Amino acid sequence: RQQKWKSSVSTQAKMPPCDFVPEKYESYPYERMQKIREQNIAPSLRMYYKKPLLLHQGHMQWLFDHEGRRYLDLFAGIVTVSVGHCHPKVTMATQKQLARLWHTTNIYMQPPIHEYAEKLTSLFPDPLKVVYLTNSGSEANDLAMFMARLHTRNFDIISLRGAYHGSSPYTLGLTSLTPYKHSVANGFGCTTTMLPDVFRGPWGGSHCRDSPVQTVRKCSCAEGVCFAKDHYIEQFKDTLNTSVPKAVAGFIAEPIQGVNGAVQYPRNFLKEAYQLIRERGGLCISDEVQAGFGRTGSHFWGFQTHGVVPDIVTLAKGIGNGFPMAAVVTTKEIASSLAQSLHFNTFGGSPLACVAGAAVLDAIEEDGLQKNSEDVGTYLLLELAKLRDKFEIVGDVRGKGLMIGVEMVTDKDSRCPLPAEEINHIWEDCKDMGILIGRGGLYSQTFRIKPPMCITKRDADFAVEVFHTALQRHMERAA
Repeated sequence: RQQKWKSSVSTQAKMPPCDFVPEKYESYPYERMQKIREQNIAPSLRMYYKKPLLLHQGHMQWLFDHEGRRYLDLFAGIVTVSVGHCHPKVTMATQKQLARLWHTTNIYMQPPIHEYAEKLTSLFPDPLKVVYLTNSGSEANDLAMFMARLHTRNFDIISLRGAYHGSSPYTLGLTSLTPYKHSVANGFGCTTTMLPDVFRGPWGGSHCRDSPVQTVRKCSCAEGVCFAKDHYIEQFKDTLNTSVPKAVAGFIAEPIQGVNGAVQYPRNFLKEAYQLIRERGGLCISDEVQAGFGRTGSHFWGFQTHGVVPDIVTLAKGIGNGFPMAAVVTTKEIASSLAQSLHFNTFGGSPLACVAGAAVLDAIEEDGLQKNSEDVGTYLLLELAKLRDKFEIVGDVRGKGLMIGVEMVTDKDSRCPLPAEEINHIWEDCKDMGILIGRGGLYSQTFRIKPPMCITKRDADFAVEVFHTALQRHMERAA
């Protein structure tokens, strides 16, 4: 029956021009790729869309499939392509290094790791000046947990519900989203606490967030007062007083939750939470895997938007623009706890990775991508907020810079998640019109918009028009 349904809503959205011409696709036919996928690739690696995309080439904010179709990539390989697909600066630097030296491991000195370590740590406030390079975000968070436990000689670590900090057996205890949980013992010494979500949580108002767009919930808080924050801090204290020992190893939080759909906390929540943790001998860990590298626009690191300085910072994804690398940045004192025994990472800090990472930092600065994240991100948030005001099913628009969430609901009063089937229709429609967006949240009810930081206002206009058309078609279908 769905097949026969024909919408009367047609999109006027015209995809912005792009003078890049992709190479001709010359690999296996689509059907053979599907067969290989079924037979030789682990089924836990799930794919997006009813007819999964076979992508062939990328250029800045654009992706091209095997048939030469162009898509505006608003998900950036899950928030990983920070400066643009195949960015010429990063490509050139990596190619040059490829021909010079791939690998020696850290038992010798090689220029790229030293040049990169100096460059990266210069972007952090004191005393965060020591870096340990790894290959993935799970690995970085794993190591951060290990360091916190070694340094404090305490064991318990607290994370927020709705957090995603990795899928390794160690980090799975911090990750607090049911779809990622497996029925094996994990998370010994990990405790979750209430998520201070001012849209979906029990408390929230109209001034809580550090975002150009606030929730539709009303409150009577005076300037500088936030009852929602106070209530969530009471819940945090409750966890500290009931669920963990008097001394803890640490607390980890993303500055804005990523996988959970760009969830933001009330202003000053993190500041007060950090203080409570430090009073109990714990370290504060900021997971910057998605929010770092200028993506929030106003600051280079997400923790700076909260006015805090963590003890440990973890980085991945955008750090290498798609090259597999990650890092833990901390103080000399905390890092030395790990030096009491051997701790070794074969590929962490490889010459190739460090050159890619350094080129990413150059591209962010030279292309003005932090400023672009702020300008285009704010513009996109305000345009999406107009759709929230127009459509009852758009419950919340939130975020900062180019880290945006659009939460879909059955209606704004109940805030019930829009059923998956309905969200799927909107999502597939957007893809068919040339826009790739992510999904997140406990019920997969939030569209995640986290594009390469090089997108333009013209791209934003196109994205909003496509999303608008998809919503109109949905309303017509529902009617």
